Amino acid sequence: MENVGSSKILIIGATGFVGKFMVEASAKAGHPTFALVRESTLSDPAKSSIIQKFKTLGVNLVLGDIRDHKSLVMAIKKVDVVISIVSHMQLDDQYKVISAIKEAGNVKRFFPSEFGNDVDRTHAVEEGHDIFDSKVHIRRTIEAEGIPHTYVVANFFTGHFLPTWSDLHAITAPIDTVVILGDGNTKVVLNTEEDIATYTIRSVDDPRTLNKILYVRPPANTLSYNDLVSLWEKHHSEILKRVYVSEEKVLKYIKESSFPINMGLSICHSAYLKGDHTNYEIKPSFGVEASVLYPDVKYTTLDEFFHHNDACTPFYLNQLILVNDI
Repeated sequence: MENVGSSKILIIGATGFVGKFMVEASAKAGHPTFALVRESTLSDPAKSSIIQKFKTLGVNLVLGDIRDHKSLVMAIKKVDVVISIVSHMQLDDQYKVISAIKEAGNVKRFFPSEFGNDVDRTHAVEEGHDIFDSKVHIRRTIEAEGIPHTYVVANFFTGHFLPTWSDLHAITAPIDTVVILGDGNTKVVLNTEEDIATYTIRSVDDPRTLNKILYVRPPANTLSYNDLVSLWEKHHSEILKRVYVSEEKVLKYIKESSFPINMGLSICHSAYLKGDHTNYEIKPSFGVEASVLYPDVKYTTLDEFFHHNDACTPFYLNQLILVNDI
């Protein structure tokens, strides 16, 4: 049911990995929800179940394309809030969204495609640095144009970093072995896609998050890699062999690997070795923490995640390190 006075929300990248969760969270929270979709998406069999769910949820499907200025402006004029969740391959297309928002003149909040590390506070190298730098430039452009905004720093998604195997097609370690970057004691943050969407949607009409960074750093999901392995062992009654890889070797792998392996390793290096999820204090001058701001949201803890995901195997990093180089 629509909440009286709740913002109308347009989601760009609605049928993507995270986009579909954002659409559902918006619709279920009672926001009039609009999804920008291309005509080709509507006829794509691979997207049919997602589109059908959107229709069931009462989502307004708006035909348009991020690269078609006229359709983009028309879509934006229908709403109050724009949330972009485009992939890293489309980050620069967001300059077109910024231009359309400026022309439309009615948007009271823009959420650019972030949902990872805080790109203003990172030590990423190589490909990871390039992607983060693209997001930094988007931030500065939004600010220079005077567009009201919120940046969501979600850190790592459990659905990408903790499933059986990710989509980075490299040689895997043995199933009873887990590869750990550094000493494995640096704290990182992992959250479910559903929780990220819930927190984001909660923030759209909240004046406390306006022109701020919304950090999703709940205590129960802020753990070291050693802690993650121990949680897996607890739920599977198995002990894994832990193989620790030095920073020197990790940097060597990054330099010698091709895309997207080098990108994935660079992002992991920044989190697991440089501590870029947790090595700074969230100060009121620039940010707020979601689980503090919305204590009523019951987020999925990593302990619960492992309990309900029996097939989950440690972990993303296993397919990033060549076995015979360990």
